[in-house]
Amino acid sequence: MSSIEPERPRSEPEIIPPDRVAEDELRRAARHAAYEEAGGYQRIYIGRIGPFGMMLVALLGAALAILIVALLIGAFLVAIPIAALVVAGALLAGFFQRVLRR
Repeated sequence: MSSIEPERPRSEPEIIPPDRVAEDELRRAARHAAYEEAGGYQRIYIGRIGPFGMMLVALLGAALAILIVALLIGAFLVAIPIAALVVAGALLAGFFQRVLRR
């Protein structure tokens, strides 16, 4: 068997002295500030919903469900007279058709 040597790193790691860290952070902060001023990103904070908020969400859902049911019932109540008129018109048309044939 032949022994395979491990691959050597292609570049040496950069060792940053402790006194340069502050300069790098200042440059990074300036870059982020410039990016933020250009409208690059925004921070959004999302909190947990507490019991009061959960009750409000439940009430909103119930109100929405009641509204949908009311609209469906209203549409059904409007459709009943329209259906009655269509049936009455069909009966009258059939009656007049028989009367006028004689």
